[in-house]
Amino acid sequence: MLPYANRVTKGDDYQAIVRRGVRVGARGITVSVRERDTNDTPTRFGFIVSKRVGVAVVRNRIRRRLKAVSRELLPEVGSGFDIVYRVHPEAAALGFEELRERARFGSLRGVRRIAASGDESAPRTVSSST
Repeated sequence: MLPYANRVTKGDDYQAIVRRGVRVGARGITVSVRERDTNDTPTRFGFIVSKRVGVAVVRNRIRRRLKAVSRELLPEVGSGFDIVYRVHPEAAALGFEELRERARFGSLRGVRRIAASGDESAPRTVSSST
């Protein structure tokens, strides 16, 4: 289970991350990454899986898989970021390995873009055919 300190829990936080964060798209998933105010705070993850993705069993399976991927990514990402995964209906057909690769790609690419820019004025959207 993903520790409580590493979860985005408030609607206002989700809104800020999605609206002001750097977005990286991969087929089936969009990753929004935003730098937190202080770098010593733990990285938090959030998940948006709408009913358009499928029935509850499918949505929850995808959410559980993304939580497992998030736990794996914690050491790589470091601290000081908020990351939200927005899942698209195509993701219902993805296996765990493919979902892991896309989530990992989006998360690390978003973090690198923020680190390279030094601020949040970097271009907001990056797409990949992966």
